[in-house]
Amino acid sequence: MHCPWCSNPEGMDIGGTILTEAEWLTDQSCPKGFVREKALDRSNCSSCDMPCTKRRQKGIRFSCKEYPINEILDICIRSKPMFFDGGGVTLTGGEISVQFDPVKQLLEMLGDVGIHRAIESNGSHPRMTELIPLVDQWIMDVKHYDDSTHKKWTGLSNRQVIETLRKVSEVHEDMLVRIPLIPGVNSDHKDAVGFAELFKENIKGEHVSVELLTYHEFGKSKWAQCGKEYTMGSERISPATVDLFKDTLRSYGIKIITT
Repeated sequence: MHCPWCSNPEGMDIGGTILTEAEWLTDQSCPKGFVREKALDRSNCSSCDMPCTKRRQKGIRFSCKEYPINEILDICIRSKPMFFDGGGVTLTGGEISVQFDPVKQLLEMLGDVGIHRAIESNGSHPRMTELIPLVDQWIMDVKHYDDSTHKKWTGLSNRQVIETLRKVSEVHEDMLVRIPLIPGVNSDHKDAVGFAELFKENIKGEHVSVELLTYHEFGKSKWAQCGKEYTMGSERISPATVDLFKDTLRSYGIKIITT
C-alpha cells in the first residue's frame, strides 16, 4: 500500500531507498557530486552503485539491510532474557507479507524454539491465512470499509483485507484489528457506521478486539528524508471523534480496547 499518512515511507519500496539527513548532508556526502546545497539529485541514484551508502556517515544512508534468516533467529534467541511477561518477537513494517516466504520460514523457526510470535500486517496478501498456525498474536489494520475509497488512498482494493479479516477471525484466538483514524479519509459519523457494519458482518469470533489509532505526523520527517512530498494536512482527530467511533462500534457489539 502507499498510504500518504504512512509513518514508515522508507518501507514502501521493496528494494529500499536512500535516506538523507539535511543537517548532516554536505557536498562531500556523495562521492559522485550529486549533492548540492543540502539537496540530493536522486535522478542519478537508480543507475548508481551508491558508494555513499557504503561509507560511515550521517548525511546519506540506505533504508534497509539484508540478513540471513538464521542470523535473525540467532538474534531473537539471544534476546530471550528480555522477553518479560510473555514477550517475544513482533514482525512489523512496512508490510511483512511483501517478503512472505522468508517471513513464513522465520515464524516457523521462532515457534520451534518456543518464542512468542506477533505480526502487524495490512492483511492484503492472498496467502496470509497460511500464517495462522504460526502466529500467536495477530494484529492487522483495516484502513477503510469502502473498496473504492480504500483503493483511492492506499492504491489497493480492500477485498483481500476483508477476506483475511473474516478467515483469521474465525479461528485465531488472539486477534487485534486496528482502525487508523485519518482526517478527511475515514473519520466521519458515516465512517463509524461503515466500519461497524463491516466488522459486524466479517468479524466471526468473540476473541477479536478493535483498537482506534489516531492520526499523527511522527513519520513526516521521513518523507523528506526519502525525497518524497508529504501531502497530508494539519487537521487532527478530536477526542470527541474517538468517542463517537467507540460508542458506534460498541453499539454493534464490537469489543473495543485501548493500549
